[in-house]
Amino acid sequence: MNNLSSVVPINIPRTNRRFIKWCAGKLFIMLGWRITGSFPNEKKLILAVAPHTSNWDFVIGVIVKLALDLKLNFLGKDAIFFWPFNIWLKAIGGIAIDRKSPHGVVGQMVDKFEQQESLVLALAPEGTRSKVTQWKTGFLHIANKASVPVLPIQIDYKAKQIIFYQARNIGADIEDELQGIKSIFSKDCAKNPHNF
Repeated sequence: MNNLSSVVPINIPRTNRRFIKWCAGKLFIMLGWRITGSFPNEKKLILAVAPHTSNWDFVIGVIVKLALDLKLNFLGKDAIFFWPFNIWLKAIGGIAIDRKSPHGVVGQMVDKFEQQESLVLALAPEGTRSKVTQWKTGFLHIANKASVPVLPIQIDYKAKQIIFYQARNIGADIEDELQGIKSIFSKDCAKNPHNF
């Protein structure tokens, strides 16, 4: 799909940086990548991006974010949100999380989703580009408690495509939901399949 404008419906928050969107869109297409699928028309979403096996995932992710003009948020330890660095982090979508809070990371993010009119949180369920035996489940707890759908997104290096799967509402059986999400992704498409 080369018409990037048709991928993102009206309710998804945008940055409205048209020139950057145009440049990133041209770069995305020049690099030979394409997008399959589209976003659901939701104001609040959690993007679960996998496989995450290389630093290139971040680079490709940023190009896609800019090409689609997405206003995305990500989580960071509150310790890195110090002045003046915090101004830049917040400007690019960083949300400071206090891991020592009695409310917990899940509770803090549920509150954020309830407070905001629109919020799209992007994360890698693996939590690291190194090989892991278990994915983190915090994003599923947040999705369940805040009643926010999860959109699985796969970076397919083999076919050079970004795949937007169907968004899922998350039930209370988190382990079952985790297995369902994991089963969507294929290690064959990863940059470094041995790390998935």
